[in-house]
Amino acid sequence: MTTSSESLPPYRQIRAHFDEELITVYQAYSAQIGDAAVANQKLSASPAFSYGRMTWIKPSWAWMCYRAGYSYKDKRQSRILAIKMKHEHFIELLRHAFVGHGPVGEAHDRVRVQWDPERTPAMLKLPYRSIQIGIPRNLSQKWVEEWIVSIEDVTERAKELKSVVDEKHEATIEELLEAGLIVHERPFEVPEDVAEILRMTEPKDDD
Repeated sequence: MTTSSESLPPYRQIRAHFDEELITVYQAYSAQIGDAAVANQKLSASPAFSYGRMTWIKPSWAWMCYRAGYSYKDKRQSRILAIKMKHEHFIELLRHAFVGHGPVGEAHDRVRVQWDPERTPAMLKLPYRSIQIGIPRNLSQKWVEEWIVSIEDVTERAKELKSVVDEKHEATIEELLEAGLIVHERPFEVPEDVAEILRMTEPKDDD
């Protein structure tokens, strides 16, 4: 893990697994929704999926594991899915965003961004932030029907990661990468106007 303050990432930075065209984001669902989504490559394949609620996606694998308790937190988060979408659609989501915590209020139809403390694979809190993106109901159908390229069930990877970090507390990032339990995430650059929307350069105290 990083220990030198000089090598820390910026306080707010989007880090993700991506190639030249696609970026991976994560979300956890119930087994009913997750299994049908993978089998049919569509989140809406199960009648249990609802467009009427905000869906939160996360590009950070460690933060997804933290949020879902490695898939053990509750039945509604028992399937962790890796969802790929095109860069331009990811950026389009962010262009419709506002940054805020707490009750959604009148902004329930806008994309919502939260910057929460990033986590290590062992769920320890880090001194910089990870982005969470809430897709509102008015964009949910477009995201599901048009913007998702592929869906993969990565639940077993999360469970194995927990097993390894529980048994081997000193496992290094390199060892976890080599074992395929974490993926290489690097900074995902966004246009300047999007960075301003996301308040990426504002002082820490504004969180």
